[in-house]
Amino acid sequence: MVEELLTAVVAAGVGVAVYMGAAARVVKQYERGLVFRFGRLREEIRPPGFTVIVPVIDRLRKVNMQIVTLPVPAQEGITRDNVTVRVDAVVYFKVVDPANAVVAVEDYRFAVSQMAQTSLRSIIGKSDLDDLLSNREMLNQGLELMIDSPAVGWGVQIDRVEIKDVSLPETMKRSMARQAEADRERRARVINADAELQASHKLAEAAEVMSEQPAALQLRLLHTVVAVAAEKNSTLVLPFPVELLRFLERAAPPAPAAAAREEPASAGPASEGPGPAEVDAVAAPTAAVDAAGSEDGPTALDRAAEEPTLGAAEPPLFPDESPP
Repeated sequence: MVEELLTAVVAAGVGVAVYMGAAARVVKQYERGLVFRFGRLREEIRPPGFTVIVPVIDRLRKVNMQIVTLPVPAQEGITRDNVTVRVDAVVYFKVVDPANAVVAVEDYRFAVSQMAQTSLRSIIGKSDLDDLLSNREMLNQGLELMIDSPAVGWGVQIDRVEIKDVSLPETMKRSMARQAEADRERRARVINADAELQASHKLAEAAEVMSEQPAALQLRLLHTVVAVAAEKNSTLVLPFPVELLRFLERAAPPAPAAAAREEPASAGPASEGPGPAEVDAVAAPTAAVDAAGSEDGPTALDRAAEEPTLGAAEPPLFPDESPP
C-alpha cells in the first residue's frame, strides 16, 4: 500500500514536471510575449519574466522591442538637375505595438526595408545635387516622414533616418574639383587685391610723413642696409634714391655770393683777346656803312624786295586754252 502510494506520488510529480516544462516560458527584458490560443490572439501581452501557457493549446510569440538598425541598399537615381548618383542610407526603428507588428504585417523588417528603398529613390529624384551633398538634414527629415507614414499602421516607429554616402561619377568629381579650384583662386585674387589696396594706403601715408621729414628717408635707407647686411652677403647693390640727393642738396650750406662778384671787368693781355679799344675800332666802320646806306637811298634789302621773283609763273599765251 505504501509502495503504491509512493509510486503514485512519484508519477504525479513527474507529470507536473513535464507539464511545467511544456507550459513554462521566459520572456526577456527587451521582449514582449503574444499568446495565440487556437490561432486567436489573446489580448493580454505577457511582460518580461516567467510566464505559463497551456501546452498544445497556446503558442507564445516573442517580439523584440529593441531599436533595429536596418541598412538601406545603395539606390541609383537621377537628381532634379540631371546628375546620376548612388545613395545609400540607414534606418533606425523600433516596435511600439507588438500586436500590430505581428498581425498587421507579415514581416515588418522586410516591409520597412522596401519602404525605405522606394522613399530614398523618390528623395533622389526630387532633390538637387547640392542638397544631397550639403543639405542632408532636411533630406533626412523628409525621408523619415515618408517612411514613418505607412509604418505607423504596422506598429513600428521610425526613430531616425540618415543618408550615409553619395557616390558621384568620376567626370562629375573632376568638374566639381575644377569649380572649387576656380572659386579658391578667385577668392585668393580678391584677397591679394585687398591687401595691395591696404598696402598702397599705408605706403602713401608713409611717403607723406617722409616728405615732411626728409631725414626719415635716410634712416629708412640705413635700416634697409642693416637688414640686407644681416644675410652675410659678399656683395651689396643698393640703389641710391633721388629724394636723398635732394635732401643732401638742401642740407648743404649755400655758396658765398661774394665769390661770384670777384671776376675782373678789365681786359686781359693781347693773347687772351681784343681789348675795349680794338672792339670800338671794329665797330666804327660798320656804323659808317649803315649811315651811308641810309643817306644814299634804299638799302640792298629794299632793292632785293623790288626785283621780280624768279620762281613766279608767267601768264599763259593763250588764256582760253587749258594746259595739256
